[in-house]
Amino acid sequence: MKVSFKLGRLRSMVAALLAVWMVMLALGSTAAFAEGEAKDATASAGASNPLGIDAKAAILIEPTTGQVLYEVNADQPMPPASMTKMMTEYIVLEEIKAGRLAWDTVVSTSEEAATVPPDGSQVYLAVGEKHTVKELYIAMAVGSASDATIALAVQVGGSVQGFVDKMNETAQNLGMTSAHYTGPAGLEDTTVISARDQAKLAATIVNEHPEFLEYASIPRYKFRERDKGELINYNYMLASNKDVTALKSYAYPGVDGMKTGYLSAAGYCFTGTVQVNGLRYVSVVMNTKSKGARFHETAKLYDYAYASFEKKTIVAPKTVVESVPTVKITKGKKKSVGVITANDVSFLVKKGAEAKADVVKTELLPDSELKAPIKQGQKLGTVTYEYKNPDSGQKLTKTVDLIAAEDVKKAGWFTMLFRNIGSFFSSLFSGIAGLFG
Repeated sequence: MKVSFKLGRLRSMVAALLAVWMVMLALGSTAAFAEGEAKDATASAGASNPLGIDAKAAILIEPTTGQVLYEVNADQPMPPASMTKMMTEYIVLEEIKAGRLAWDTVVSTSEEAATVPPDGSQVYLAVGEKHTVKELYIAMAVGSASDATIALAVQVGGSVQGFVDKMNETAQNLGMTSAHYTGPAGLEDTTVISARDQAKLAATIVNEHPEFLEYASIPRYKFRERDKGELINYNYMLASNKDVTALKSYAYPGVDGMKTGYLSAAGYCFTGTVQVNGLRYVSVVMNTKSKGARFHETAKLYDYAYASFEKKTIVAPKTVVESVPTVKITKGKKKSVGVITANDVSFLVKKGAEAKADVVKTELLPDSELKAPIKQGQKLGTVTYEYKNPDSGQKLTKTVDLIAAEDVKKAGWFTMLFRNIGSFFSSLFSGIAGLFG
């Protein structure tokens, strides 16, 4: 009985030890698996962000084509803080362009503009205080003045909400699918936008309103004569800061815009643009860790862009398109005219790399417009080329005009008479031949 008891107890102890050993093995495997997953995730993150951009979202584009050269989490909507003001800036420029507003229009400060939170950037407007659109615009562009921004918004939209509606309508028209604006100045963390859409807005401003950069690049501005100090541009990367002791470490050659932003929910943000040797880029970094970090991370993007890419002309101007070497015309001394491209087709490519573009579409003007006389350089249609970025797979298209390579004079009545007689008999004989076919 004693031996049997000892053997039973021994078996129980061995079974318990085996169970503990199996649990330890399982835990060890799980830990190793988890560690492997973490390493894989880190490797994956590194692969998608080889520059190590320390921001929650970032993007770098070439503004004339929209070509994306680098991106990190670019489609995630997040608060843009004062970068929101760029939509207000764009709408004001559009209003001026349309003639509904002028730079010298005098704006009377509304109560909404005079009661912004005291901790925000502002020029301390009083109710009824009067300033021109230009003065308020510079205060918005240079000093990120929220009260000046709201004053302009109310002038355009009739009220803050009226202007916000216009902001969202404009965003929709521009194809900014992630943008949702809840205020004109970026004081609310409920306004959200993706880095990609923010870059799209920046590119639109640069392309359609290059005059914006005249205001965005002003380093300092005295709003009122009585003001003791000046507004200092929050964009420390401005090239003009290269000789400013406190800011020269941030200054970057060619930077002339665009807008900074900060909220606790947004972190430190910056939409920038730079142009060196005629090549311009637009960048966005969102939710960086410090005021200086947003500029250092942007500098990484610019360094990469200028070191890695070049603008290459894939199709030269005045090139003959193989699929449309000539265009038929009517009432001319000649029945057709040679056509060529009006402009070049250029894209950014990696330095030293070969690149080509394919014709994906040609479109000629209606026959009623293809008649003599034709002048050299006259538009006769369009041709669209497509370039596929071998690294990202992004497909880019560019459409250029097809123009006449030479003059074609209108045919005289005698020429037209014999041409019509020839066409008549040609059609007649074709019809007769068809009867016996």
